[in-house]
Amino acid sequence: MINFKEKVLKVVAEIPTGKTLSYKQVAQMAGSKKACRAVGNILNKNYNPKIACHRVIRSDGHLGGYNRGAKNKIKLLKKEKAI
Repeated sequence: MINFKEKVLKVVAEIPTGKTLSYKQVAQMAGSKKACRAVGNILNKNYNPKIACHRVIRSDGHLGGYNRGAKNKIKLLKKEKAI
């Protein structure tokens, strides 16, 4: 059986280049609509480059955190034309 962390990472891995999802959307898609903070914590600990954590942003449109630095998140999203 797949756990919540694995579901979150699977959802994020499937976000296409140039698109973003909110932490809330990821939580809902992973099966727990109120687990936004848990999504952030899971992504903060992820260092797998195949899982594009930079594509997850806050519901209010702000970018939120990124474990490789906010400047890198902005750089990656601009490169992908997501912002």
